[in-house]
Amino acid sequence: MKILVLNSGSSSIKYSLFDMLDLRVLASGMVEKIGEIQSLHKYCIRHIDGNIQEMVESQSIADHQYGLKNIIQQMQQSKVLAHATDLSAVGHRVVHGGEKFHQPTLIDENVLSEIRKMIPLAPLHNPANLTGIELMMQFADNVPQVAVFDTAYHQSIPEHAYLYAIPIELYEQDSIRRYGFHGTSHYYVAKQAAKTLDKPLETLNLITLHLGNGGSVTAIKQGESIDTSMGMTPLEGLIMGTRSGDIDPAIPYYLNQNKAMSNEDINNMLNKNSGLKGICGENDMRAIHAMADAGDKSAERALDMYCYRIKKYIGAYFAVLGRVDALVFTGGIGENDSRVRAKICDGLELFGISIDPNKNEIRDGEIKDIKGSQSTLSILVIPTDEEMEIAMQSMSFVKTEKDS
Repeated sequence: MKILVLNSGSSSIKYSLFDMLDLRVLASGMVEKIGEIQSLHKYCIRHIDGNIQEMVESQSIADHQYGLKNIIQQMQQSKVLAHATDLSAVGHRVVHGGEKFHQPTLIDENVLSEIRKMIPLAPLHNPANLTGIELMMQFADNVPQVAVFDTAYHQSIPEHAYLYAIPIELYEQDSIRRYGFHGTSHYYVAKQAAKTLDKPLETLNLITLHLGNGGSVTAIKQGESIDTSMGMTPLEGLIMGTRSGDIDPAIPYYLNQNKAMSNEDINNMLNKNSGLKGICGENDMRAIHAMADAGDKSAERALDMYCYRIKKYIGAYFAVLGRVDALVFTGGIGENDSRVRAKICDGLELFGISIDPNKNEIRDGEIKDIKGSQSTLSILVIPTDEEMEIAMQSMSFVKTEKDS
């Protein structure tokens, strides 16, 4: 059983091909800079003899259709996929499912129409996701296409947590509410935490931290998301690479009235030129550490602000959960940055959180518990695998459909 997972962006297509019989990745890669003069196709093929082939091809890829054709051709030439119709399913990452979608969904014209209706809620993501879906439906028209939504895992959040304190008509008529994102990642690492702790997920209370260029925190009670830091859009919550996270909602009005900034200018600033980049001019955490080590005060300030905001959310979610079995770090920063993990956890001894400095420095790509001897809960570092989670959900859905 082979399942292809696609994550289509506005100028890119990220993909992974899985053999679900033994959960092997047969091929993975990304087509970048679609529509530009010089596009890139970076890919990795794992051959049946165990050899790994890594390549970077530079060429002109005019549009997503040509990019997807390039991906299929490369997998066929490498003999990991004979034909697109040999796929058991294609799993598509879709960022926003609104209130309509609570689980993986077989894509048909009605589903496509509903995803289009969500475009105002995710104008940067859903159109690109739709493009990938529609093109793959042409390439493999008899293969089940499954949508897996970033927002789905957070549909268990209760009303008192997802509503905003604005006129209720704006929710009832326009669906303005907290949706949350990174749900596929939070769910994946929650299941991995349950395996690591050897306890059923439905018995666990967790705080999961997905920290990358984007970042979010989720409070998980008895296996279900009950609150999360991102809101109606991915802008709310933590300080991120280029996103501001939480700010006074009157600031955009002030900027419009006093700085003559348009709504488009403000939105662009908050999403693309704020966060770590806005504070110190850099959004790569490795570069920020180097700047701070060299005495750059703006980099030191960025690190202080970044970790402080995360620490505040941890405290808030302790109050919401009451009992916490584990704190989970994942994402590019969460998995690899021992200095950030230590800075976040420093001063949280009141909550039973302390890190073993030696365990914290181990970087081997494996799941590990870095709690210190005084910690009353586990502090787990778990590599996320959103593509594998999408593949597993797609496989489970297709099997269920066949059985019914």
